[in-house]
Amino acid sequence: MNNRKGLLALSPLFVFVTIYLVASIIAQDFYKVPISVAFVIASIYAVAISYKDGLRQSIDTFSKGASKSNIMLMLWIFILAGAFAQSAKAMGAVDATVDVMLSLLPDNMLLPGLFLATCFISLSIGTSVGTIVALVPIAAGLAQSTGSSAALLTAVVVGGAFFGDNLSFISDTTIAATSSQGCSMSDKFKVNFFITTPAALVILGVYTFIGMHMSTAATPHSVDILRVIPYIAVLATAIAGLNVLLVLTIGIILTGIIGIISGSMGVFDWFHSMGDGIMGMGELIIVTMLAGGMFELVRHNGGIDYIIAKITRHIHGKRGAEGIIASLVAIIDVCTANNTVAIISTGGIAKRISQQFALDNRKVASILDTSSCILQCLIPYGAQLLMASGLSKLSPTQIIPYLYYPFALAVCVLFTIIFRLPRRYS
Repeated sequence: MNNRKGLLALSPLFVFVTIYLVASIIAQDFYKVPISVAFVIASIYAVAISYKDGLRQSIDTFSKGASKSNIMLMLWIFILAGAFAQSAKAMGAVDATVDVMLSLLPDNMLLPGLFLATCFISLSIGTSVGTIVALVPIAAGLAQSTGSSAALLTAVVVGGAFFGDNLSFISDTTIAATSSQGCSMSDKFKVNFFITTPAALVILGVYTFIGMHMSTAATPHSVDILRVIPYIAVLATAIAGLNVLLVLTIGIILTGIIGIISGSMGVFDWFHSMGDGIMGMGELIIVTMLAGGMFELVRHNGGIDYIIAKITRHIHGKRGAEGIIASLVAIIDVCTANNTVAIISTGGIAKRISQQFALDNRKVASILDTSSCILQCLIPYGAQLLMASGLSKLSPTQIIPYLYYPFALAVCVLFTIIFRLPRRYS
């Protein structure tokens, strides 16, 4: 594929970035251009440039991308997450959980405590989305109670969520990375642990320092454990390995039962809160479908293949090979907004590169997983940030500046590549 065709295939992504980011920066207001509008314009453009297939075929390709099974699964998660989050809030679960945390942790330990809790939970359940669904409403409540930045506390949860997404044995990214490189999960975990631990410890120190200056704006009320049960149940069932859709359904049912028994809401109040939560996810659902369709056209027109061909053309030595693998999976993640898909798309190429340059497959698997998670955590149109912004009522661009963990993790990945660490796997 020549440069002209390759750049044309990628141009919908450039259109989106230009409209959403550049225009917002020029206007000095990230609310000037809604992300849904940016995706609509970029999607229309993507359909228009696929003229060789005819308009009907282009629309069909777009529709297939927007309705892929992974996209539909994501939409179901968003719908149930919205219903759970709002019904839990309506019956008082968020306030009760905030009161519990305020009563257990001193002011100066709220940030590191929240980060450690998020890391543990995400490591246990293996999903960043599930962790974000459970903890972002609590983070937003803590921000309100302590007078702290909601963007900061939301970012703490998002960063911790990706700690587990990257390390957990049951994470789909871990499974994809190890299976594509033919190594065991335990060996990949050892390499991953070496890379992620320094980043996590540094950020834990940062949060401890920042938290020293926090103070509680309000005295917590008496602790009501009954109202915390929906969150405990969601976390416990997720840790037990239940499907995320079933986990959220259980949480929704419990909010209704406890809310009605406690008298905090009636049956129709419960229904109304679920409806409000689902409607609140409307833009997120639309954006996810538009992104899926647009990126499918980018792939169909050869944009992904073009990137792969370009980035693998010039490789010199093991450092260069590892750097190329990290860059490749990161770029594909930016294009697909799905770190698992990015790993699957680049796994075969990474395997060939690792064989050619005698790379350790355990480290390659770790680089694939970690690099994809870093970018997935930072892109404003990724499912995790969109979910976090939807639950916290913030713009993704408000959260990104406080995402200290992925930035620290990126430095650690770069360090391990440049200095060929850990030696045993390099």
